[in-house]
Amino acid sequence: MKEVTRIFDILDRLMELCPNKDDIFARKCDGKWEKYSVKEYVEISHALAYAFLALDLKPHDKIVTVTNNRAEWNFMDMGAALAGMIHVPVYPILSLENYQYIIPHSDAKLVLVGNDSIYQRVAPVVYDNISENALLYTANPIEGEKTFADLLELGRKNKSRFEATVEQNKKNISQHDVATIIYTSGTTGLPKGVMLSHRNLIQNFKGHAAMQIRDVSHRMLSFLPLCHIYERSLNYEYQFLGVSTYYAENIGTIAVDLKDSHADGFCAVPRVMEMMYDKLRAVGKDLKGLKRTIYEWAFDLAEKFDYQNTNFWYKLKNKIADILVYSKWRDNLGGHEMLIVSGGSSIQERIIRLFTAAKMYIFEGYGLTETSPVIAVNNPKEMLIKIGTVGKVLKSAGVEVKLAEDGEILTKGDCLMKGYYKDPHYTAEVIDAEGWFHTGDIGEFVEGDFLKITDRKKEIFKLSGGKYIAPQLIENIFKASPLIENLMVVGANEKYASAVIIPNFTYLKYWAIKHNMPQLDNEQLVQNEQVIARVQREIDQINATLSPHEQLKRVKIIADEWSIQTGELSPTLKLRRKIIYEKYDKLFRQIYGYSEGDAAK
Repeated sequence: MKEVTRIFDILDRLMELCPNKDDIFARKCDGKWEKYSVKEYVEISHALAYAFLALDLKPHDKIVTVTNNRAEWNFMDMGAALAGMIHVPVYPILSLENYQYIIPHSDAKLVLVGNDSIYQRVAPVVYDNISENALLYTANPIEGEKTFADLLELGRKNKSRFEATVEQNKKNISQHDVATIIYTSGTTGLPKGVMLSHRNLIQNFKGHAAMQIRDVSHRMLSFLPLCHIYERSLNYEYQFLGVSTYYAENIGTIAVDLKDSHADGFCAVPRVMEMMYDKLRAVGKDLKGLKRTIYEWAFDLAEKFDYQNTNFWYKLKNKIADILVYSKWRDNLGGHEMLIVSGGSSIQERIIRLFTAAKMYIFEGYGLTETSPVIAVNNPKEMLIKIGTVGKVLKSAGVEVKLAEDGEILTKGDCLMKGYYKDPHYTAEVIDAEGWFHTGDIGEFVEGDFLKITDRKKEIFKLSGGKYIAPQLIENIFKASPLIENLMVVGANEKYASAVIIPNFTYLKYWAIKHNMPQLDNEQLVQNEQVIARVQREIDQINATLSPHEQLKRVKIIADEWSIQTGELSPTLKLRRKIIYEKYDKLFRQIYGYSEGDAAK
């Protein structure tokens, strides 16, 4: 089998592993799956390499893609690699300011945008910032612009002219050459361009591919952005193993697309799994009588799942619950047992237990863009799993980890980036003299070698009394409540911790109906005294499980929705704390009793 040392080597491997596979990629468009075979993948990728060379692009030139997940993303990725160029994938949902920074900063020579809505935001930036050197193409046809199809035609026409050049590239390109620059989404400040080599990417995905229990007979659904290193690394893993990748139509069609594709798993961030969990819980609220009793029994049983709980009675109850309830969940999502990888931030243990009990096995992992990305992950192949941890360090991929005195996770090895593009100063700030990358995450080892993430170093703050608060840890505890959709804990330099809370309005509306309250909209609900009292009782119950200094002394319940589009969440659905602080400055002042002219601490 072809040894993979550069990204484009995957193409040769696929031709050996599954040359006749007709759905290495599929994309949902207007309700139908458009499929691409392995042979088409190889041919189109090479044609794009010829096109880039025909356009007189040079080795190490930057090719930017701004598009949702689709097969063309992979074609551009491989085409750039074959031509010796650097792929710079960018989120299709960024602000204008981010595009105005990233596109010029990356020294883009060619930009491919996906559809018209992306084009409207990106095209002016391309033309304004790259002037006469701009090469803009669109994946979807847009009047007056050159398209992906034009690129493909150009490449095919120039095959004989550049075929030898590409073959020579395959011999000359080093595994240590930069393959991609990924701009971190960031929760604060300007994006940083992370330079990753072929070796960075390949050593990492080979490491987690060795744990994979899916093969050429399986298919996985993809909906997290391919421009993010997490989904991209798994995307490479699937190709390496010959697993088919089916791209969801959009984030709102995940359940339908899982069912239609009969997928065997997917990658997710905790927020996606939280939403799926809430929908499953809501189903039970609509049931009556015995059906509701059985559903809630099965739901509670699933939340108690543990890999170590293998006694006869639990297994029997789980089997009965699977027949009556869990199998119906799977039927609504395609009917298959699933492998789900969760990363990006900490996921609540009850969610892992619930889905895993229903044979939709969640395996939590951890990593960063700068580490290509996986540092640690739970291992499904060898069943090396500890719920509540991100698994064991990926030593097989050359990853090393140690904890600093303050608990910060430090790492180095084959996974570590070559640095930040055009920013050696900041590179030196995060990689110390001994070569250790400072992740900014706080962690600990459980049972010797299972890594557990406890918080972000920069997000930990101190109360005025000197006690430290780890907000993410507390937020996850409160989000375990069915009443709470999201929250942000605050209180740096204050006497006590507080929070702004977005309740679970679906749950609240059920509760209001049950208590004979009139139909209220979200704004009315958060102002209703009975609702406020109900939420407060929930907070009091959770507070009783925390240390006194961790308890939320005051909260403000709001009717807003936090999203990527409105700015409170990053593209990977993490809280953008700085933006939330600014947005709710007046509210935070009220919480701590500041007058209009006082400055919050």
